[in-house]
This record gives sequence, C-alpha cells and structure tokens, in this order.
Amino acid sequence: MFRILFICTHNRCRSILSEAITQQKSQGQIQAFSAGSQPSGVVHPLSLKYLKEAGYNTEGLQSQSWDEFKDDNIDLAITVCDSAAAEPCPLWMGNTTQLHWGLADPSKIEGSEETKKEAFLNTIQIIEKRVEALLTVLKDKPTQEELAKRIKALSKEL
Repeated sequence: MFRILFICTHNRCRSILSEAITQQKSQGQIQAFSAGSQPSGVVHPLSLKYLKEAGYNTEGLQSQSWDEFKDDNIDLAITVCDSAAAEPCPLWMGNTTQLHWGLADPSKIEGSEETKKEAFLNTIQIIEKRVEALLTVLKDKPTQEELAKRIKALSKEL
C-alpha cells in the first residue's frame, strides 16, 4: 500500500484535512497520515466540523509529531504549509519523495462563521482535486523516480 505523510508545522488544520480526505478518497489505495514538526497536540475544531459536513470520517485524527513516523516506511511526504516546507525534513525520511502543496490556512481567517466556513470548504475542494490527480498518477504504478517527476510536474499544474 502506498503511504503518504502530510506535514504542517502544527498539524492541526491543513495536514489533518489532507489526511482525512486522502484516506477516504483513495478507498484503500493510500494509507494517509499527518504530522507536524511542532505539533499543537490539538486538532482545530473547525477542521473536524467542516470535514464532517463535507462527508469525511474524522475518527482517529490527531495532532502528532513527525517523529512518530521515524520507523515507518513513507513513500511520499507532502508539506502543506510554507513554514513546514522551509524546515529541514528529518534525516529518517532519507530517500522519501518530498513535495510541497502549499495551502492557505483556513483556521487563520477572521470574520463571520460563513466566511470561515467558505475558507474551510474551499481548502477541502483544493485538496480533493489534488488527491484525485494523485490517484490518477498512482494508477499507472510508476517507479519511485517516475512518481517523483510526475508528482512534481502535477503540483505545478494544481
């Protein structure tokens, strides 16, 4: 099974959204996880609320350190926030293909509940499109090298 680790500094919003969406949309093709370099320890409540509203399972989602995955074999590490993308990944990631899928942080949006909801749902839609594109690439069962090239090319399009 293909294993993806979504990384965001605090692992409370964007990486959590990405994990839940990927896990469910891949229908068993991908095992998705999320973690942070400096995890907050708490999933943002609006992440859970809007995932549920969009029809995603939120059971088991948690804010955790990327150190939790040092003994796991991760096929692809995707950073979803710019600050995490600028951090050096831990040495244990070794030859893991790494990619940056920058996303604006919907939890930072201020304003009405409707404005916040719109920001979260927009982020969810962006992630859904990216996951669908990723599933298309994985369908061809590319080698690790081909995968890295195709995903990086794909990320420029999304």
